[in-house]
Amino acid sequence: MAKVMEGLYYSESHEYVRIEDNMGFIGITDYAQHALGNVVYVDMPEADDEVTAGEEFGAVESVKAASDLIAPVSGVVVEVNEALEDQPELINQDPYANWIIKVELADKAELDNLMDAKAYAAFCEK
Repeated sequence: MAKVMEGLYYSESHEYVRIEDNMGFIGITDYAQHALGNVVYVDMPEADDEVTAGEEFGAVESVKAASDLIAPVSGVVVEVNEALEDQPELINQDPYANWIIKVELADKAELDNLMDAKAYAAFCEK
C-alpha cells in the first residue's frame, strides 16, 4: 500500500502540495511513483515561470511510461529541485522529501479543491 502523508494536500492526478507560509512544495505521491516505476527523468519548469492549477507544468519519465505533471495550485515558480536533474531516482526513494517545484501561491483558496490525506487514501483504493 502506498504511503500517504498527513498534512499535505492531494490532487486526483497524484500530485501533492506541502504548504509553508505562502509557499507550496509540489511533488508526486508515493502512489504515483509506484505506478510509474523507476524514474529516469524529470522535466521541470524554470524559476519565475507561472503554473496554473489543473494545467501541466512538466513531466516525469520512467522506464515504463511518461506522465504529465499537473499543478495542484497556481503560482509562480520560486525554485526547482535541481537535485532531480542528476538524480531523478530520488523521487522513488522518497517522493515526499523530494519535491519537484516550490511555488509562491497565487490563491490559498485553491487548496479547498484538493483532498486531505484521508480522502486521498480512499481515492487510491478505488
